[in-house]
Amino acid sequence: MKLQKLLSYTRRAVEDYGMIEEGDHIAVGISGGKDSLTLLYALHGLKRFYPKNFELSAVTVDLGYEKFNLEPIEALCRELEIPYRIVRSDIAHILFDLRKEANPCSLCAKMRKGALNNAVKEMGCNKVAYAHHKDDIIETMLLSLIFEGRFYSFSPKTYLDRMELTVIRPIMYVDEMDVIGFQHKYDLPVVKSRCPVDGHTKRAYVKELVKQLNLENPGARERMFTAILNGEIAGWPERMMRK
Repeated sequence: MKLQKLLSYTRRAVEDYGMIEEGDHIAVGISGGKDSLTLLYALHGLKRFYPKNFELSAVTVDLGYEKFNLEPIEALCRELEIPYRIVRSDIAHILFDLRKEANPCSLCAKMRKGALNNAVKEMGCNKVAYAHHKDDIIETMLLSLIFEGRFYSFSPKTYLDRMELTVIRPIMYVDEMDVIGFQHKYDLPVVKSRCPVDGHTKRAYVKELVKQLNLENPGARERMFTAILNGEIAGWPERMMRK
């Protein structure tokens, strides 16, 4: 995927759900993975021509795993002239050494988001951008359907009352395969996850399930995404009418 295509998808999402307003200061949550680095490029590129002016910063919550080297991301942010902050934490130690969590994902996500959102507020940002793409949204819907018995997925834009912070998901229309293509084409400095349960979660199971369903029923994946967009899920904003 070329940058031009990425920017087209990003602008469409931003305009469909009113994600960016004049004067916004948006923090990009950087995990070190391909998705968040693609999001960083997307918003950096959008900033150059979008009619509404906004500031951009980046932040990473370091969970405390050994050999998690963020120097390549620091170098990228310097190259793009984006302020970058690293928040050090003991989340990995708490999850695996103290609590010895067998299923740590939910608690990890809660603690990570808490640390991220606090840092974002301290940086003076009013919005934080998460790097959830189309496949993440489809997989979350199936996870909720199978394991919780409800039809739900990430909202494109969510206002957090307690934090007075808005969460946006600007690459929601981008396929994961396109993200992988973008990663290779632009040689993104991906920092591999050090989490010991990475690839062995319910989400990994659902990812394979979506692949199998789409293989057996071509087009099923796109139809699931369309069902989500049209599903009137609680908390989702309405799509804005295009001129």
